[in-house]
Amino acid sequence: MRGILLPYYCRGREIGLDSLILASVSSPIGLARLAECLEHFLLSFPKPQTMQLGVLSGKVAMVTASTQGIGLAIARRLARDGAQVVISSRKKESVCNAVGQLQAEGLSVSGIVCHVGKREDREALVSETLKRHGAIDILVSNAAVNPFVGKALDCSEEAWDKIFEINVKAAFLLAKLVVPHMEQRGGGSIVLVSSAAGYQPIANIGPYSVSKTALLGLTKVLATELAPANIRVNCLAPGIIKTKFSSVLWSDDSSMQEFDGTIAMRRIGEPEECAGTVSFLCSQDAVYITGETIVVAGGAYCRL
Repeated sequence: MRGILLPYYCRGREIGLDSLILASVSSPIGLARLAECLEHFLLSFPKPQTMQLGVLSGKVAMVTASTQGIGLAIARRLARDGAQVVISSRKKESVCNAVGQLQAEGLSVSGIVCHVGKREDREALVSETLKRHGAIDILVSNAAVNPFVGKALDCSEEAWDKIFEINVKAAFLLAKLVVPHMEQRGGGSIVLVSSAAGYQPIANIGPYSVSKTALLGLTKVLATELAPANIRVNCLAPGIIKTKFSSVLWSDDSSMQEFDGTIAMRRIGEPEECAGTVSFLCSQDAVYITGETIVVAGGAYCRL
C-alpha cells in the first residue's frame, strides 16, 4: 500500500517536525486533508534568509557639513543603504568623532576636513575621495551658514556675501568639480539641501531665506543642463528640524509660538526624517526624477 510521511499534528496534535507517521493515501484522512497537512508541514520549515543589497550598493557619496544634524543623518542613511560615504566638516575633531561613531555602527564611512568656502579644501575633498574610492556617484551639498538675524536691509554687505558664498556659491563650485567625474561614470546624482524658507521666508533670517531660494533655481538650471549626461539634480527643502543650527527657532516655547498653526503635524522634525528622502533621490527608484524639490516640513509651507 502506498503511503506518505506526515507530521504527527495531522492526527490531531502537534509535537514537532521530527515526529512523523506513515499515512495511507487510502485512509479516512482524505485527499483534501492530506493536502492541507502537507501545506502546513512545508510552511513550518524556517524560511531561508536572503541577503538584501542596499539600494545604493556600489555607489560613492560625498556629503558636506555632515558631522551633525541633517548632514550626519544623511551620511548615516546613505551608508546604511550601501554607499561608501565620505563625510566632511570644517573641524578635524568633529570629523573624527562622526567617523568613529558611524564606523562603530558598521558603516563604510571615512572623513575629510573641508571648509567649503575655501577652494583648496573643496579640491582636496574631491581629489581625496577619488583617491580612496576611484569615483564619485553622489554629491549632497548640505553646508550652510546664517551669521545674521534681523531685518533684511540691516544685513551688512560682509554678512550677505558670507551667506551666499557658503550657501550658494560653494554648492555651485562643488558641482563643477564633481560633474566631470560623474560623466566618466556614465551618470550621477546631486542633491542640494535648501530649506522650506526658500519658499516662505522666515522672519529675521531674510538673507538666509533668499540664499535658499537661489538653490531652488540652481537645482532647475543644473538639472536641465546635466540631464543629457545622465546626471540628476534634485533638492531637499527641510522645514524646522531639531538641530543645533536651527535651535534659535525651536529652543524655547516663545520661539515656537511664531510657528503655531503653520505645521500640520504640530511638531518639529528630526534629522533622520530628512535622510530617507535624500537616499531615495539618489537611488534607482528616482531614476526619472530631476529638477525637483521635495519639502520635508511636516505639512508646513505646502504649495500646489
